[in-house]
Amino acid sequence: MTDKSAKLDVLSVGDVVIDDFIDLIEKYEYIEQTDKGPILNVPLGTKIPYEKAQVIAGVGNAPNAAVAFARLGLKSGLISNIGGDKRGEEIIRALKHNKVDTRFVHENTDKLSNYHYVLQYEAERTIFIKHEEYDYEWPRFRPNDIPKWIYFSSISDNALPYHDEMADWLDENPDVKLAFQPGTFQMQAGVERLSRLYRRAEIVALNREEATDVFGGNHEDIHDLLNKMHETGIKIALITDGPNGAYASDGNKRWSMPLYPDPAPPVDRTGAGDSFASTFTAAIMKGADVPSALLWAPINSMSVVQHVGAQEGLLSEDQIDYYLRNAPKNYHPTEM
Repeated sequence: MTDKSAKLDVLSVGDVVIDDFIDLIEKYEYIEQTDKGPILNVPLGTKIPYEKAQVIAGVGNAPNAAVAFARLGLKSGLISNIGGDKRGEEIIRALKHNKVDTRFVHENTDKLSNYHYVLQYEAERTIFIKHEEYDYEWPRFRPNDIPKWIYFSSISDNALPYHDEMADWLDENPDVKLAFQPGTFQMQAGVERLSRLYRRAEIVALNREEATDVFGGNHEDIHDLLNKMHETGIKIALITDGPNGAYASDGNKRWSMPLYPDPAPPVDRTGAGDSFASTFTAAIMKGADVPSALLWAPINSMSVVQHVGAQEGLLSEDQIDYYLRNAPKNYHPTEM
């Protein structure tokens, strides 16, 4: 049971879903390489066998972060919406099982819960998504409910006024720190429209392609991308870069960080970015400096991709310490 009298370290904010993973069989599908990237081809008008299906409840960018925070020993909760259906009940059970406080998960009795289909092909996936149109409304907090941090991520495209409500609340509560991992709609909304959140953010996390699109920097120049992020008021800019690792800047110093080596080929890359960003943020919450936080984040990301789904592989602090003690000699941040 969650102790509702306990002050939360962090409240993650964003949509929560159920993912239905469908594991495809290679001989019935094939990948076509195109100028726009690889395309999964599935023939129409026939029955396609699949290997297996696995349903995972209580996931999404913000819920994944909430579970990561809980695994790392933080008092973690979620602000989100569910429908008044059996799937909503399943989501709540999954969150509570993962020690996530659900007091701010609002049940919309006349709506359905979010349900996504994930076509799994080897370690990659294509996701069919549908965000239900909930009536988003920022919670009214009692003084003891106000968390130390807000971690904001992906949300439906009909929730733009909700961002303004959050920004107003953050203005009224200057001691609360904000970490922002923008989702697709938030990136499309643009920096100017969400400037109050970027200006308020302690940490903003994106991958290199996203940072280029959102901030309009030079994709080939990581310093330019970090500069563009800081120009909006962001205090700590975090950019992941696939096999090249990650980069972080606190406005004064900058570091590059390699990946932690995979113990085996990745099983599923779902949640790799979520685990990296949330684990980095968790380390900062616990008092780490930027280089120390960079040591934590790739380890959790490495572990997550060894499992199906975004949460099963999330580690505790003791487990991260184990991997740190056994890290290769070159596993350390390098000042740029």
